[in-house]
Amino acid sequence: MFAEDEAGLLIAAAPTAADLERLVEQRATGLPLEQVLGWAEFCGVRIKIDRGVFVPRRRSEFLVQQAAVRTKPGAVVVDMCCGSGAIGAALAAVRSIEIYVVDIDPAAVACARRNISDHVYQGDLYEPLPTALRGRVDVLVVNAPYVPTDEIAFMPPEARLYEARVALDGGVDGLDVQRRVVASAPLWLAPTGTLVIETSEQQAAQTAAMMSNASLKPSVIRSDELDATVVAGIR
Repeated sequence: MFAEDEAGLLIAAAPTAADLERLVEQRATGLPLEQVLGWAEFCGVRIKIDRGVFVPRRRSEFLVQQAAVRTKPGAVVVDMCCGSGAIGAALAAVRSIEIYVVDIDPAAVACARRNISDHVYQGDLYEPLPTALRGRVDVLVVNAPYVPTDEIAFMPPEARLYEARVALDGGVDGLDVQRRVVASAPLWLAPTGTLVIETSEQQAAQTAAMMSNASLKPSVIRSDELDATVVAGIR
């Protein structure tokens, strides 16, 4: 985003000159613009964003697109590692679905509850989900952390200083959380259900191999426009 665009958003968000000065000072410290404003535009939906909560990236709009084309009206959808709930909220805006979202970070869950009114759970991956969902999930959409631990130090300050590390750190090779998600996915997916995961172009082959090992049929989908990579695995 260009500086003049940011300035316009800050001016629009400030009722008074004093408010504008406060917002500009917050932005000057490096606080992400979305956390300063309290919202992010994502897939045409205004998502509420709290301090410290992962800001949805534009590339994740490709994840929403790929999940949407695999989602029929009335489908049971789980947004895992949901952060603010942006992906679940965006899917619910384009499809009539039964949406469940889950994250381990209490701050993220509190924020998600501001964007999605029902079925928001706090806990480690599948652990807090209702057991009645086992074998019923039509689409499991996942934006798990996939940055290798040693690479976090090279991320932009807006991310590494102002977003929860649990939302970024994917372990030594960036795939620790994905491994756990994929391994248990067959227990939760409905027959012909689909797991859709955002990953990096470099990691996609490993993500696909995980799905094959879990008896899911994977396909890698790439968007050069959004610099985004998704792996979808059908049960």
